[in-house]
Amino acid sequence: MSCVHYKFSSKLDYNTVTFDGLHITLSELKRQIMARERLKATDCDLQITNAQTREDDEAHIPKHSSVIVRRTPIGGVKPAGRTFIVCGGELSGLLSSSYTLKHLIKVTLKHVMCISIHCLAERVFNSVTCVSSYSKKAVGPPPAHYTCFRCGKAGHYIRQCPMLMVSNSIVCNSHPVRISKGIPQSFMVKAEPGAKGAMLTSTGEYAIPAIDAYVEAYALGKKERPPFVPQEQSSSEDDNDPIPDELLCPICNDLMTDAVVIPCCGNSYCDDCEFSKCRR
Repeated sequence: MSCVHYKFSSKLDYNTVTFDGLHITLSELKRQIMARERLKATDCDLQITNAQTREDDEAHIPKHSSVIVRRTPIGGVKPAGRTFIVCGGELSGLLSSSYTLKHLIKVTLKHVMCISIHCLAERVFNSVTCVSSYSKKAVGPPPAHYTCFRCGKAGHYIRQCPMLMVSNSIVCNSHPVRISKGIPQSFMVKAEPGAKGAMLTSTGEYAIPAIDAYVEAYALGKKERPPFVPQEQSSSEDDNDPIPDELLCPICNDLMTDAVVIPCCGNSYCDDCEFSKCRR
């Protein structure tokens, strides 16, 4: 099996066409290349050049050769080109006078630049108009289907919600009320609207954080007792609470102090009472 390597002039890699024999005709090579590249014979023709000698091969192409393929339009078919539009008055003046090609290109470029600047200005104007429409605030009454997400009522926007402002009689200077955002309801304690640090909850009630509710108690702190002062007796004396029998000393009939157990009888007595009893 013989082969010929080919590549288009616009590509870097070679492709391969296989055939039987020592040579392949030019027409057969063109046909196989068109079939492989899926080209239509009615649109273009292939110009094949030897990659080593840069010469056109008109007859037989030996095997293992490398060729360069170039697509060329078929005779009678003009390639599509770019069209520049020039104003009719300018064009008629150019055709009637002996203007050079340089001046014709200059006039054409001037019109192209004018058209480009006009398109650019129109795009900038449209973009600015589009951006400015987003920055406008809603005015007038809200639509019938609009519902305030703060109080759940219709008829006003969320920026005009009555829950944000309170009356002067309730809060001095009519400052905006703080909203309890991010604080769970379990950490809040209900309070009056005029209370210090009162915040408006999502339910429309006023509350303050539980830790702030006891801030005054924490601010007072614990009252320290002066040193070397005997501890005050509590208002409730021990007489009000009777002593259990198992804690009473059988000798002095009082609360046992430094209780000891006597081995002989197994009873418990005060240390002093037991010492005096044993001496007897």
